[in-house]
Amino acid sequence: MSIFDPNRRAAIAFILVVAVIDIMAMGIVIPVLPQLIEEFAGSTAQAGWINGIFVALWAGMQFLFSPIMGSLSDQYGRRPIILFSAAGLAADYVLMALAPDLWWLALGRIIAGITTASFTTVNAYMADITAPHERARGYGLIGAAFAAGFIAGPLVGGLLGEISPRAPFWASAALSGVVFLYGLFVLPESLAPEKRMAFSWKRANPLGALALLRSHMELSGLAVVTFLLHFAHHVFSVVYVLYAYHRYGLSPGDVGILLAIAGGLDAVVQGALVGPATKRFGDRAVMVFGLFGGAAGLAAMAFAPTTLWFALALVPNALWGFAMPTLQSVMTQRVSESEQGQLQGATMSVASIAGIASPMFFGWVYSATTSGETISGMSFLIAAGILALAGVIGWIVARRAAIHL
Repeated sequence: MSIFDPNRRAAIAFILVVAVIDIMAMGIVIPVLPQLIEEFAGSTAQAGWINGIFVALWAGMQFLFSPIMGSLSDQYGRRPIILFSAAGLAADYVLMALAPDLWWLALGRIIAGITTASFTTVNAYMADITAPHERARGYGLIGAAFAAGFIAGPLVGGLLGEISPRAPFWASAALSGVVFLYGLFVLPESLAPEKRMAFSWKRANPLGALALLRSHMELSGLAVVTFLLHFAHHVFSVVYVLYAYHRYGLSPGDVGILLAIAGGLDAVVQGALVGPATKRFGDRAVMVFGLFGGAAGLAAMAFAPTTLWFALALVPNALWGFAMPTLQSVMTQRVSESEQGQLQGATMSVASIAGIASPMFFGWVYSATTSGETISGMSFLIAAGILALAGVIGWIVARRAAIHL
C-alpha cells in the first residue's frame, strides 16, 4: 500500500504532528540546560562533566524502559504509550522549571528518560502503517518531523533563554500538554488487535530484547552501526552548546539559531532527499554514504577557525541524516509485524547503551581539553573517527548481505 494512500494519510499526518511537537518541546531546553547546569556547578569544565552525567542518566532510563514500552505497545497498542509519554513529559518539564539545584535537575533527567522511551512506539507506529519497501521513506518523514521540531525548538528556546533560563522549561511543559490533548482526541490506533503480541518480561527486559538483534547476521552488524552512530552523535548533546558558548563567544540566541539551521538541513535531507536517494541507490548504499558524510562534517567542526566555518560545517554534517532512516528500514525488514515494537525497543536499548557511555566520555574529553581560555575541538574529531568506523562496518555488512541475497 502506498504511503500516500488516502487510508494512511491521516494516520501518518497524526504521528508526524506528535513527533514535531514532542521534539520541539525537547529542543526548547537545549540552549539553556547546559547554562543552568553551569550556574549550579560554578565552572565551565565542571559543567561539561555534569552535563555528560545528566545525558547518561537520561540514556540509562532509555535503556531500561525502551524495551518495556515497545513490548507494552505490542500488546496494548501504540496510542496509550504515546499518551503516557506526553503526560509524563509535561509534568517533568514543570519539575525542571522549578528545580532549585542539580539534584532536582538530575531527577528531571531520569523522569524524561523514562517517558521519552516511548519514542520507540512512534517508530513502531510508522512500521504499522507503511509497507516494508516504503519504510525508509516513512522513517525519513519522521526524521524530517523531528528536524522540523528541532528547527523551532532551539530557536524559541534560545530567545526565551535570553529572558530567563527557566522560561523554556515552562514552554516545553505547555507543548507536551498539547501533544497529550492532541493524542487523546485525534490520534488513532495503528496496531490491529489480531497483530498484537502478549507482553513478556523475557522480551521486555533490555538483555532479552537484545536477543532479537542476534537472530540474523545483518541485524547484529547493523546493531553495531547503531551503537557507533548514537555514540558519535552525543557529542552534540554534551559538548556542542558549551563549545559554542566558550570557543566562539555565542549567546543562547545565537546557539538557538545554529541548532535551528542544523534542524533545517536535517529536515531537507530526511524529508526530501532520502526517498529519491533510496529509490535510485538502495537503502544500504545511502546508509553508508550518510555515515561517511556525517564524519566529514564533524571533522570540519573540530578544525573550524571561526564562527562562520563552524556554522558552515553543519552542511556536510547534515548528511548523517541519510543514515538513520535507511538503517531503521533495513532492520525492520528482517523481523515480523508482531515484532516491530520489540525491534524498536531493542535498537533503542543499543542507542541507550551508547547514550550512557558516550556523554560521560565526551564530557570527560571536553573537560580534559579545556584549560582557561583554551578549548579544543578534540571531542568533534574523535566523534568523526567513530562515525567513520560505523561507515566502514556498515559497508562490510551491506556487502555481505548483498552476497547472501
